[in-house]
Amino acid sequence: MNGLWLAFQFFTVFPIKKEYPLGKKEITMMYCALPFIGAFIGAINYGFYFISNNYFGFSPLFTAIVLVAIGFGLTGGLHLDGWADTADAFFSYQAPEKRFEILEDPRLGAFGTMALILLILMKIAVIYEVVMQEIELVYFLIAVPFLARAALNICFATLPSAKKKGLGFFFKERLMSRPVIMISIFYMVMPLLIFKPYFFSITLLIVLAGSIFIFRRWALQNFKGMTGDLAGAFIEGMEVLLWFAILLLL
Repeated sequence: MNGLWLAFQFFTVFPIKKEYPLGKKEITMMYCALPFIGAFIGAINYGFYFISNNYFGFSPLFTAIVLVAIGFGLTGGLHLDGWADTADAFFSYQAPEKRFEILEDPRLGAFGTMALILLILMKIAVIYEVVMQEIELVYFLIAVPFLARAALNICFATLPSAKKKGLGFFFKERLMSRPVIMISIFYMVMPLLIFKPYFFSITLLIVLAGSIFIFRRWALQNFKGMTGDLAGAFIEGMEVLLWFAILLLL
């Protein structure tokens, strides 16, 4: 259970005050538990959607905005910060060393601001369109953040650390990659077992696999590996892409 509590401690706003050991076993189990943080966020989102849909009758647009806000709020904007910093660094078109300086700069630049606005608008738009379909959303609300984090685990475990300092490097040095990769692949195959039609799940898995392949090449080419900011950016981008794929498949 220590891995799960560590995941809540590092990746959500929940105030877990207890200090846990941060050895290889604990860090590995933390990443194995990370997708369930996504599922937990999705379950809270579904709770709001259910109440909104059955008792308050909020408009689809308002519902979509609140669903997005809940996700951002429960993570404390952690992944949003990574998305914005990554945009600032990438669009600086500087050498990797300079990009790392930009990643560490707490100030938000023009490209980060534009990327942040675009992400929020896109996330609200695709979720709004899915809500408008008037389908049962419990599977999708839970599966999207779950799958995005499972895919991140594979990227994180298979990419070298781009920097020799920071929280991402600390975790990477203590991560046992093989069990994280194996269990994350299992997590991504799970939808094939619980959701029909199967072509829907297979398509989502193809999207995930393609995204992992493209992101790994992009991260190696532009940053020489993985950082904590890139991890946050991957989660946010992957969630939007999964929602967009779901919308196209409905």
